[in-house]
Amino acid sequence: DGQGSDPAVTYYRLEEVAKRNTAEETWMVIHGRVYDITRFLSEHPGGEELLLEQAGADATESFEDLGHSPDAREMLKQYYIGDVHPNDLKPK
Repeated sequence: DGQGSDPAVTYYRLEEVAKRNTAEETWMVIHGRVYDITRFLSEHPGGEELLLEQAGADATESFEDLGHSPDAREMLKQYYIGDVHPNDLKPK
């Protein structure tokens, strides 16, 4: 379709992600990918408060500013649920 969308990927609108901003259901966006980190809240070394501050939003800048380790980046993969819908991505 020329939109660069992959039928094997689930796409989420940012308004959908924004609704998932509680300790019961915590989603965030990092580099255009959507992660359901709900079950990671209690394990986060910096405390769940830091994650909840970014819940339902694009946390890319915060994630990069903290300088996460290669292990943390690898761990993120298990929480991946889909990509931000192409219409909601900021132009590069």
